[in-house]
Amino acid sequence: MTELLTVDGGTIAYEVTGTGPLVVLAPGMGNARDAYRFVAPRLAAAGYRVATVDLRGAGESSAVWPSYTRTDIAGDLIAVIRHLGGPAVLVGHSISGGAATIAAAQAPDLITGLVELAPFTLKQSFKLGDLRVASYRKGMLKMSGVMLRGSLASWRSYLELAYPGRRPADWTAHLAAVDAMLREPGRQAALQGMTKTTPADAEAQLGNVRCPVLIIEGSLDPDWADPRAEGEAIVAKLAPGQARLEVIEGAGHYPHAQYPDEVVDLILSFVRSDARA
Repeated sequence: MTELLTVDGGTIAYEVTGTGPLVVLAPGMGNARDAYRFVAPRLAAAGYRVATVDLRGAGESSAVWPSYTRTDIAGDLIAVIRHLGGPAVLVGHSISGGAATIAAAQAPDLITGLVELAPFTLKQSFKLGDLRVASYRKGMLKMSGVMLRGSLASWRSYLELAYPGRRPADWTAHLAAVDAMLREPGRQAALQGMTKTTPADAEAQLGNVRCPVLIIEGSLDPDWADPRAEGEAIVAKLAPGQARLEVIEGAGHYPHAQYPDEVVDLILSFVRSDARA
């Protein structure tokens, strides 16, 4: 059942299942909360109250907002966690990984642990040698079409690239649902707006994060020439022993949809030991 929370600038949609300690799941750009359709039921069955959230501009949240930065998204997530009675373990994918960093830094009383899936948490730097990696080169080309022209064809082509190898059984239906959502008024512009934001605000907050952090990367993620190095760089900016990195071999930018069992196992191990949710 969809619930709506009014925040500054619009309404945020979310859904809660299960009972127990709170885990909040935030998707990446261009996705609704059903991005966690394989993860949320497993976490609920394991004894957690699971809230899946539609980002501003996506799903059933308001479509049009003044801006779409990670800091903006962090404020929305903090509001949801506070409304649900927190504290929570916060799971964020891609742009929401960076937003989760900011949320944990700004509201340490509400967030007991962070899980960042293929996160854009560090300001990106371009190295000419990275273009030798074909998947990275192709990914940059597809995303430039989204950023510069708001092209939904480019976004679909990017998704095809971002799911290398294994794809979920509902792949065709999922792509159709994403396409239909982005064709709703204002949502294509929201996606384009998110592609133009920088993770610099998230990187600036890493030193203020006090809770345990789990970074999960896919070994074949086309968003980086070296996904493992990206994850290691985030871990290095946190306090010694505060964070750890797990890399799922064969996964692209959506490990939670390609390898949900592996992702759920990692999250459960983390929340039961490190985060103590």
